[in-house]
Amino acid sequence: MSVFQREAEDGVTRGTRAVVVHADQKRAGRDIDARLDEVTGLAAAIGIDVQARQSFHVRASRPATLFGSGQVDMISDLVETSEAELVIVDNPLSPVQQSNLEKATKAKVIDRTGLILEIFGERAATAEGRLQVELAHLDYQAGRLVRSWTHLERQRGGFGFLGGPGETQIEADRRQIRDRMAKLRRELDQVSRTRGLHRDRRKRAPWPIIALVGYTNAGKSTLFNRLTGADVMAEDLLFATLDPTMRQISLPGIDKAILSDTVGFISDLPTQLIAAFRATLEEVVAADLIIHVRDISHPDSEAQRADVLDVLEELGLGGEGASPMIEAWNKVDRLAPDAEIHVQQIATRRDDVVVISALDGSGIDALQRLISAKLTTQSEEHAITLANDDGAGLAWLHAHGQVLDSSVDGKRLDVRVRMSNADYARFLRRKA
Repeated sequence: MSVFQREAEDGVTRGTRAVVVHADQKRAGRDIDARLDEVTGLAAAIGIDVQARQSFHVRASRPATLFGSGQVDMISDLVETSEAELVIVDNPLSPVQQSNLEKATKAKVIDRTGLILEIFGERAATAEGRLQVELAHLDYQAGRLVRSWTHLERQRGGFGFLGGPGETQIEADRRQIRDRMAKLRRELDQVSRTRGLHRDRRKRAPWPIIALVGYTNAGKSTLFNRLTGADVMAEDLLFATLDPTMRQISLPGIDKAILSDTVGFISDLPTQLIAAFRATLEEVVAADLIIHVRDISHPDSEAQRADVLDVLEELGLGGEGASPMIEAWNKVDRLAPDAEIHVQQIATRRDDVVVISALDGSGIDALQRLISAKLTTQSEEHAITLANDDGAGLAWLHAHGQVLDSSVDGKRLDVRVRMSNADYARFLRRKA
């Protein structure tokens, strides 16, 4: 349960006043204003009231506080001026850095990882999602049990970071956390096996699987709704989707396909979450085609693309043998006319890109045609023998390939069909 879903004894609730600070270490390709906008949006996603935000140039990370001593004083002044109760540091913090910043600012401090975990804790809707989030929480907390909290005397209860460690966390030892994590992993393994059975069943079915991936708030769920006619939650909100959703769609030349909407990625995604959500993201691993949805209007669009590809690489979805991928450059409706023309010109030079607006529907027909083309590439002729009364098998071949010729020989029906190797493999599994 997230801290915002319970009565917090220390007054940290929705509406908590906070300041956001960022240590700028000159990461290539990152727009600082966009980065501050992002972390402010993350805070807003769980109701934190950001009063002020500031970026500090940090030439070298200080082991004790991350920031320089003068910068720590400026952060303390910012907290005091804003009457803030919370400091959100848009960088990963060590337990020592977190503790020292709390002492210096006299406010609760959480880092980027803790903030993202709080959001996931509030948003997870399914039993699997809650298990994954708790596992990630415990993994994160395990390294912080030995830190010297500045407020142990409060003896607060609770689970989340914003509410403090709580009495049970202070008293818990590493063995208890390890035992709980082991139990969660066993439960998730069972969920993963069940999901694997469902996935194998879908693989035996005569239709391809398409997965939407992309940076959080790139518009995946809006595109999912546009393609499927569903009403999945789609808001201008970071991490609006946490649990995977699957629907059936039709495409040009393809009677039926399965479209999967997945959790959004983000820069510096906590490693605990990548590990915890690996079972969910296995739907992407099993996909016949991946659609990378990009917010082409975002100033950090290229950097976001790199972040998504890095996570996919970590999941084993890069390199030789990976599923084919296309890019849907979304939110073109937000571009100025000159910028839109420029984006369209770049896209026309590539055969794996379509410029779209999932909101108003422009470019969706072209996207559907590209999806179909990618799913049916590398088609080859195959000679297939059916029983002459296997009407369902013949209908399947007509739906998923181009039947070139057929002839009856007694009780046998010989069919010559052109289809993709993936569909041919599915047909063989159908017969098995």
